[in-house]
Parts: sequence; C-alpha cells; structure tokens
Amino acid sequence: MAALLPVNEALARILAGVETLDFEIVPLADAGGRVLAEDLHAKRQQPPFAASAMDGYAVRAADAAAVPATLQLIGQSAAGHAFAGAVGPGETVRIFTGAPLPDGADSVVIQENTVAHGDRIEIAEPVEQGKNIRKAGLDFNEDDVLLEAGRVLDAGALALAASGNHPAVPVVRRPRIAILATGDELVAPGEDMRPDQIVASNSFGLAEIIRQAGGFAIDLGIAEDRAEALSAAFDRATAADADVVVTLGGASVGDHDLVQPALAARGMVLDFWKIALRPGKPLMFGRLDGTRILGLPGNPVSSLICAHIFLVPLIRAFSGLAHEPNMRSAELGTDMAMNDQRQDYVRARVLRQPDGTLVATPFALQDSSMLKFFVEANGLIVRKPFAPAAPAGSPCEVLMLR
Repeated sequence: MAALLPVNEALARILAGVETLDFEIVPLADAGGRVLAEDLHAKRQQPPFAASAMDGYAVRAADAAAVPATLQLIGQSAAGHAFAGAVGPGETVRIFTGAPLPDGADSVVIQENTVAHGDRIEIAEPVEQGKNIRKAGLDFNEDDVLLEAGRVLDAGALALAASGNHPAVPVVRRPRIAILATGDELVAPGEDMRPDQIVASNSFGLAEIIRQAGGFAIDLGIAEDRAEALSAAFDRATAADADVVVTLGGASVGDHDLVQPALAARGMVLDFWKIALRPGKPLMFGRLDGTRILGLPGNPVSSLICAHIFLVPLIRAFSGLAHEPNMRSAELGTDMAMNDQRQDYVRARVLRQPDGTLVATPFALQDSSMLKFFVEANGLIVRKPFAPAAPAGSPCEVLMLR
C-alpha cells in the first residue's frame, strides 16, 4: 500500500504557484479586514496647521516671560472656527484643544495657569516658546507612506487612511471560494426530509471560515449523486468565476462518490487524494483550467478541520499574506496513547492556569461527525505521526481555533 502524503507536503502542493490576486478600489467604509494592495501615501499633512494641545490662551511667549502678566483678550479660536486676526504684543486669544494657533502666537498657556478679569487675562505662570502646541505635520507630512502594501486594514489603519484624506483605497481582491455540498442524503435546513436524510451543515461553517480568512464564499447549493447534477453545479462555479471550488463529500471511490469522475471528465488534473491526516484522510486536490479544486471530507468535523489546515492558508496566499497558524505550546491534561502513521488533530479544551501555563485536555469522544464537541473545543492538539504515548503533563503543540 502506498504511503499516505504527509500533511505539510499536501499543504505545500496546494499553495504551490499561488500568486497574489489583482487589486480593486473600494470605499474606505468597506475596506475593513481587506489587504492593502499598494503603499498608501498621505494626501495632506496632519495636523494641517499648528494647533493647540490644551484649552487655554494663545500668547507670545515673550509677553509671559515675567509673571504675573496681564494681556488683552481679543478673540477666540475653536476647532473649525479659527481666529481670523493676529496676536500682537500684549494680546491673547482664547483657544481650545485642536483649534488653529493664531498668527503671531507661539505658545499656549493652559487655562489653569490664568485668571480672567473680563477681557483682561492674568498669566500666573511663565510659558516656554512652543509650549502646548502641536506643530503642523507632527503626525505625518504630505506624501509620507502611511501604510505599506500587505497591511490588513484594521481599525487603526482605517482611521489613519481617512486622516490622510483617502476616501477609497486599493485592496487585494478577495479570493472567490465556491462551496458545493454533495450527496443524495443532504437537504438544506428547514426543508422537508425523508427519514434517511440529514441536514447539510458543513457549507455554513465553511462559509464563515472563508469570510474570517478574507475570502468571498459562493454557495453552489447541494448536488445530488448524479453526474448531471454535479456537472450543472460545476457550470455554476465556472460562471461565478471561482478561484477555488471546494466540494464537500463524494470524493472517494465508492459507487456513489462521483465527484472525482465528474471533475476528471471536465479535465481536472488530480494532484493527490488521501493524506496522512486524522480526521480528513480522504482529502482531494487538483487543478481545472487554473481553478484549484479542494475536495473535503463529508463529515462535518473533518471538513472544518481540513478547512483550517488547508483552505485558510490558501486564502491568505491569494491575499498576499504569509501562513501563520495560531500555534501554542501547552501541557496535556490527560494521558494520550501512541499515534499511528497519520498526523492527528485532537479536539481539546485549552485552559490557562494561574501560573500562565496552558493545559489542553482532549475530549473523550473524537468522532468526526460530532459537531457539538468541535464547537466546545477551542484548540486542536497536533500529534505527529507515530508520536509515542504521552502522560498527562507532557508538552504538546496546539492549533488554537479561537
């Protein structure tokens, strides 16, 4: 019997030749979580003018060198309402945080260090030149690089782009991932079903994994175990211009597993089928006219785990991002038996102890059809092929799910 393909090699073959997708311009309000396609330069300096950093009075430092000093109040400057005149000798302007510094003034005295007598302002403490002022361009200057290409646009990045006067930004196009559930036994949630049918659940979990990874999920629905139904579904994937087609179930070699033959008839070049993974051994990967085909197992847990291991890195690669699995070192919360030839991903509850140590305790039941324990798990203990038996307290590596 041929040796099963190792997980790392399977992933490398899936990612081989992936190029960052082209870019599109999107409104800044829609750019959250997207990947910046080009360096973003400031269109203006920030702040665009010298501004007060405090509430107080704009003065000439020379007028407040010897205190107490009394100055004549000639107006005020507020955010969005600059003082139109200039501050001359012996004069001051009431100023508020963020307001433009009037011409002639070079410092701001905070209001706590002043006493107002009508339009006469007594300065109680001396002030240094430039005190309490934000210089023009303090944050950034026009044409400065605000954000580099490849940056995921989070809250701070979006605010910075807006501050640089960008109403829209160039971002990498989200990879289009078509999802096709297969099987006569499947029906959509809420539909009438026969006693021998089940609800198709995988597509919904998979679509959310795709969304969180930065992809765009396309639901192709459910295809019956008939060549005509599968062919029609693949026609829909072509029409949707999918970068990746993910099939759920039907990729084995049983009498009712028609996905591989249907794809082969359309010209798919099969790269591999079956890998050294549990759960998820019957994973399939191939290429069809530039579209990657990823056949995931039909069991819900197997398909979702395979999506985390293989589909998420593929989406990130299309987006120009490196593969960065969320791995953590932990201790086993219970004994584990020796592993066989497959790399094992064991559903576990990972808890942080008072001393900071992470303890990963696997669930007793690891059946790949049981979604409840997958939802309760926040990590997957990764056990290498032929890993020896390990007692509780032994070190382990965990792929965190959240």
